[in-house]
Amino acid sequence: MAVNLTKGQKVDLTKTNPGLVKIIVGLGWDVNKYDGGSDFDLDASAFLAGNNGKVANDADFVFYGNKEHASGSVIHTGDNLTGEGEGDDEQLKVDLSKVPAEITKIDFTVTIYDADTRHQNFGQVSNAYIRVVNEVTGEELIRYDLGEDYSIETAVIVGELYRNNGEWKFNAIGSGFQGGLAALCGNFGVNV
Repeated sequence: MAVNLTKGQKVDLTKTNPGLVKIIVGLGWDVNKYDGGSDFDLDASAFLAGNNGKVANDADFVFYGNKEHASGSVIHTGDNLTGEGEGDDEQLKVDLSKVPAEITKIDFTVTIYDADTRHQNFGQVSNAYIRVVNEVTGEELIRYDLGEDYSIETAVIVGELYRNNGEWKFNAIGSGFQGGLAALCGNFGVNV
């Protein structure tokens, strides 16, 4: 059964699941109140960072425009343009055995595409979550429901995988940003 996390909570991932190597990080959401006429296009991304919290180069940013990290450790499975339907809206596959040694954390984010032009923000999004699934068994290991804390933000760092004494842990972050993808990229050292 999945461990349900609250904001700021950390949990062991590989220590409590020996032999875990391949996971799926699924992100989902619904639109709760919006009548602006444009689809709500949320985008999941991953920043593969070192100890300083920054990417070594722009290729360490995995998103709809760079779907696979050079190491093969993180793969974006595709861009959902509307968020329609049940279950995960976007997924990233992670092979923990392929993550380069200099990468100590992988931050998972969600941004609203073209949010300023479309006058959209996370205050109009509901039921947002991140979950970690064992790719081999399909078992949901971790789930973090974001809640409704974001009224003006257009980007959120949802959660983070990080190395600790040779094991991988998960941190439920839930930190919102104004300025969308550009603000997130600046935070992680990606050139935009």
